[in-house]
Amino acid sequence: MFALLRGLSFARLITVMRKEFIQLRRDRLTFAMMVGIPIIQLTLFGYAINGDPKHLPTVVVAEEQSAFARSLTAALTVSDYFDILSTSATQADADRMLAEGSAQFALVIPPDFSRKLIRGERAQVLLDADATDPTATGNAIAALNQLAPGALARDLGGPLASHAAAPPPFDVVVQRRYNPDGLTAWNVVPGLMGVILTMTMIMMTGLALTREVERGTMENLLATPVRPVEVMVGKILPFILIGFVQVVLILIAARLLFNVPFIGTKPVLLLGVLVFIAANLVVGITISSVARNQMQAMQMTFFFFLPSILLSGFMFPFRGMPGWAQFIGEALPLTHFLRLARGVMLKGNGFVEIWPHLWPLLLFITVVLAIGLKRFRKTLD
Repeated sequence: MFALLRGLSFARLITVMRKEFIQLRRDRLTFAMMVGIPIIQLTLFGYAINGDPKHLPTVVVAEEQSAFARSLTAALTVSDYFDILSTSATQADADRMLAEGSAQFALVIPPDFSRKLIRGERAQVLLDADATDPTATGNAIAALNQLAPGALARDLGGPLASHAAAPPPFDVVVQRRYNPDGLTAWNVVPGLMGVILTMTMIMMTGLALTREVERGTMENLLATPVRPVEVMVGKILPFILIGFVQVVLILIAARLLFNVPFIGTKPVLLLGVLVFIAANLVVGITISSVARNQMQAMQMTFFFFLPSILLSGFMFPFRGMPGWAQFIGEALPLTHFLRLARGVMLKGNGFVEIWPHLWPLLLFITVVLAIGLKRFRKTLD
């Protein structure tokens, strides 16, 4: 230790430190990443991540209009876990909203609900739950079971008071749709398809174009009769093919290793994959037009990848996040692809059902591509 300190010059040490700070000041992008990424992580993990989602959209299919049905609906309304979208939906409306993902639950009150309660028989209500994300529904189902004993306490008075005694006067039958056993793999594996495509497509595109500029070979390429647009398309097309190979491998593994069902049609999923790959490639192009070298391209890829993972609904329930985090998440391609892929694979969604998740991807491509092409032309000049 003393041998190491012997001959140490604080003046030279400070000079080296000043040189390092000067280099950091010149590399402003890296410095911004070093400061910005911890702030983003603190903000997301501290404020945006919530494993106990509340205010989940719910439709009520009331097949009878009675005081008991209204009291049960009111009990759901005052609960923090359910936001009632409609109290007069039909079963077809509820099925459609569950398939599209616009509703998380559908509570079905049968036509003989009041008659059974008055007779002192065991009545039942059905709770259909979109269980493609098991973690998003578990606490809400438990909350409904807890509020059942007191939901009808005011209505079961007088001569019906004996029916209000324990156990609760009705049973809640839970039907977990699309993932009846609540298997995590059924939710994670389709999502992994989007995560892998996001990471590889953006990184590889950004590095491929930045590498040409960094090595000075882009000028040689442009000096040939090849037009700039042909250079870009020629660089991008191989990654589209690689992306489809990745998707095929993931689908094979999902079926053979994890027994994840595929209820929808493959052309619909492949259409969504093509649009999603294009969205990631335009992000890669834009990153390559901003980054000065491959290291910066990798840093910017991580800068985009982090919120995509945390705010898309892949790791944590999307509806458990605050409004501002959901607003950012809606702007990310991975958010819409997760809904699209899970909808096709687990729900059997067709083109009509995936369109609400497809047009945001097309809008994202248009906006980011315009920015990327403008920046890319400046880079070539």
